[in-house]
Amino acid sequence: MSVHTPKIPVTVLTGFLGSGKTTLLNRVLSEHHGQRIAVIENEFGEIGVDQELVINAEEEIFEMNNGCICCTVRGDLIRILGNLMQRRTKFDRIIVETTGMANPGPVAQTFLVDEDTKSQFTLDGIVTLIDVKHFTDQVERNKEVREQIAFADVIVLNKTDLVEASTLDDVEGRVRAMNAMARIERADPTQRAGVAIEKVLGIGGFDLARALEYQPNFLEPEYPFECMQQYEFAAGRVSLQFEQGPDPAINLALFAAFDQEDALAAAERSFLWFSTDEEAVSPNREFTPANRMYPIALSTAGTTQIHFEIPSDGRWWLALQHLPEEFSMRCVDANGAHLETITECRFQPGHSHDDDVTSLSLESERSLDADRFHNWLMRELQVQGNNIYRLKGFIDLSGYEQRIVIQGVHMLTDTAELGPWGDRPRRTQLVFIGRDLDTESLVRGFEACIAT
Repeated sequence: MSVHTPKIPVTVLTGFLGSGKTTLLNRVLSEHHGQRIAVIENEFGEIGVDQELVINAEEEIFEMNNGCICCTVRGDLIRILGNLMQRRTKFDRIIVETTGMANPGPVAQTFLVDEDTKSQFTLDGIVTLIDVKHFTDQVERNKEVREQIAFADVIVLNKTDLVEASTLDDVEGRVRAMNAMARIERADPTQRAGVAIEKVLGIGGFDLARALEYQPNFLEPEYPFECMQQYEFAAGRVSLQFEQGPDPAINLALFAAFDQEDALAAAERSFLWFSTDEEAVSPNREFTPANRMYPIALSTAGTTQIHFEIPSDGRWWLALQHLPEEFSMRCVDANGAHLETITECRFQPGHSHDDDVTSLSLESERSLDADRFHNWLMRELQVQGNNIYRLKGFIDLSGYEQRIVIQGVHMLTDTAELGPWGDRPRRTQLVFIGRDLDTESLVRGFEACIAT
């Protein structure tokens, strides 16, 4: 007689930059609820600091790749979930904290379209935090805020102590108009992310019907490539030729087709490879096809060629990050004869973050002068504060034995002492996330803060 193993509940914690996700996560982890929680973090920026901002070091914490959490997120997430299942007895539920630039849709999609994931996990719900002080500006300038609200099962109005009651009522009314079915919770103004744990865990299930109403193609998977082509190859050399295009590189995979395999099945089989970081390879290389992604650096002048040695006759799939016509791509045999596709399928990658929003990471292994750092930061916040959506990191100040954490949203910043550095290497790590940042000013000013 088989024993039924209950599925693992997963809560997705989302909200725009600086809304208080990590603060709420820390509250959940520090409460005496008796549940063992595994945490999956996703960050936007080159330096990962969010994992260290999570206070409970006894929890299982996993980081997804930096940056885009849209077309590649399923690969990262499925891989991490597979690792977690190897230690199934160590946790009772999972919380996924997305980057503030994320559309939570692709994360939720992972638990609804991938058969292996569906069999082991259940999406308990999406919790969206809102910074009520900066809501009006954020919701008008960033579609991610609107998407986070639309997909939410529970919406937490946070930082309620920073606004008047009339403003809070107005924000709640606007949020309610955008998602009439979600439960709205007002955070306790006397606490950071002050919402009862039972209000955000054990929600009872993600509302798929509402997601489909907002986005009818919600269950259609996104892929990190725009085109799948199938070819009939004879054993021997096959070359791909690219002209200059909109990007300086293109990711691709070339792999043997299974019998009777259609393009969607091939796409599902290959998308995991595209979420693995690979070092770009130079042109005019020759490869033996393998189950992996090849990032090809394109020539800045003339045609780029790469060559594959096909081991045997048969049908092969070519997955291309971009459309072939964007790079005037041609596939030719060893004699230079053009090879035609047997079939082709195209996808909409649907990137979910605003390309105008970027991150800047600053790091120094030398201590900073406290006065110079304070004056520089205040000056930058005065000048660029409206464009700085998020500031976070750790500071090593000359003459201070305490490790200092800094967090900020627009012109508001907060610092706290985390205790002595101990065995940790002393260094400053800062991440600025914003729109149209004057990065030269930030870099120049930061370097001038380094103590001599």
